[in-house]
Amino acid sequence: MNRINGKAFDVRFMFTKVHFENFTLDIEDSSTVAMDHGLPNGNLIGERKASGELELDIANFMRLSAAAGAAGSWEKLPVFPIDAFAVGEGAAGAEGMQVRAHDCKVRISSLLSIDPNATDKSTVKLPFDVTGRDFIWINGVPYADASSLSFV
Repeated sequence: MNRINGKAFDVRFMFTKVHFENFTLDIEDSSTVAMDHGLPNGNLIGERKASGELELDIANFMRLSAAAGAAGSWEKLPVFPIDAFAVGEGAAGAEGMQVRAHDCKVRISSLLSIDPNATDKSTVKLPFDVTGRDFIWINGVPYADASSLSFV
C-alpha cells in the first residue's frame, strides 16, 4: 500500500507542473460562536483568508521568472490557480487528495540565501495569497459556502 505523503503530491502552478522543495497552504477562518448571556447561541460567520508559500529550486523559479518577464514585471504577473494533488492506496482502497487555491497572487520573500559552504540546492521562497471568490476547493468541494457570499 502506498499511502499519501509529501512525495506523492504534484503541484500545478500557472497550469504547469513544477517541482517544489516545500509547499504550504493555510486557511484562516475567524468564524466564532455567538454568545447570549455567557451561553452559546449559534455561530457567526467570520472572515476567511488563505495563504501559503512555495519554495522552488532555481530551475523551476526560472520558469516562473519567464512568465513574469512576459507580463512586464513581477508585480504585473496575473493571478492564477495552484493545484496540489496526490493519489495513494490505503487499507480501505484508493485514496486521493486534490486541493485548488483560486486566483493566487504571488510575491517573492527570500530571493537569495547564499552560504558558500553549503551543498544544498539554492531555492527561492514565494509566498502567495488566495484572492479569488472561489477561495479553496478540497476534493471538488468548496471550503466556503457560496450562499454566505454577498455580492454588493
